[in-house]
Amino acid sequence: MPPAKTKRPRKKPVRRKTIAPGSVGLTAAETAEASSPDLDRLAGVVQKDGGAVLGRYSDPFGGKPLLVVALPVASVEPTPYQRDPSDAHVKRLMGVVEKIGLFLDPIIAIRHDDQYWTPNGNHRLQALKKLGVKTVIALLVPDPEVAFKILALNTEKAHNLREKSLETIRMARALAKEQSDTDETKFAFEFEQPAFLTLGVAYEERSRLSGGAYQSILRRVDTFLDEPVSKALKERERRGKKILKLDDAVTAAVEKLKAKGLTSPYLKPFVVSRVNYTRFSTAESFDYDEALDKIIASAQKFNVDRVKQEDVAKSGGGAPDEE
Repeated sequence: MPPAKTKRPRKKPVRRKTIAPGSVGLTAAETAEASSPDLDRLAGVVQKDGGAVLGRYSDPFGGKPLLVVALPVASVEPTPYQRDPSDAHVKRLMGVVEKIGLFLDPIIAIRHDDQYWTPNGNHRLQALKKLGVKTVIALLVPDPEVAFKILALNTEKAHNLREKSLETIRMARALAKEQSDTDETKFAFEFEQPAFLTLGVAYEERSRLSGGAYQSILRRVDTFLDEPVSKALKERERRGKKILKLDDAVTAAVEKLKAKGLTSPYLKPFVVSRVNYTRFSTAESFDYDEALDKIIASAQKFNVDRVKQEDVAKSGGGAPDEE
């Protein structure tokens, strides 16, 4: 008899403590009290840079002092590791600004070297530049580390998996230059998921990669690395190449299914679901290489003769081949 499967213990749901309405942070009057030597210095720099300080306040939640500023558009750039702007989204923003005659959504900015960076306002910034606008309104944050909270801050346009992954690996490379001795685990909030780092490497080499097909595997087998981010990058490069090797094997299986006459936009996720043994495993952790090697071997030996069109239809799909 096969051994009885052990049930994985259920995680207890984390429940927030009930918070009384209006009990957290500053009162409206308290937000007007915003002064510090750092803020004064930053205000002086803004004026020297040709900008104007329109106001200052303390954040109502965390109490941190911020500046409301008008900056020359030419002095503001997106953080260099964020996603490329969408031309269609920029055009839509241009149309809206022109139609209503108002720019009502200030960007967030930090000062970096002799210019300003925005971690979450690239589409708005590009729209203003293309409209020929001279000035952009920004919430200027004295803490430059906020630039690395890019995924949490970006509210302009929802990221897809490719964009998130590319931003995350670019961010890791920037952090490796500035904080090379800090462990990758310390940036768990900034990176959100270890899978984004590994997929980011893979997307850089293969921009049309169907990364969503492999995310379910990476969620089980990939983890943040307990080593300096500069060293961890080399491991991410290696892990990303292994995902590409899996993609080669899965793509070959998909081509065989197509040659057999099977059609579906979900052939890749179907093949992956068949070879991904971690779906049914009760293990709490996996060795990355052991798991990937086993899955790659299964994909390379995938028997298309046993697959029927109704099998693909029953699978219900998942992320299509292109996201």
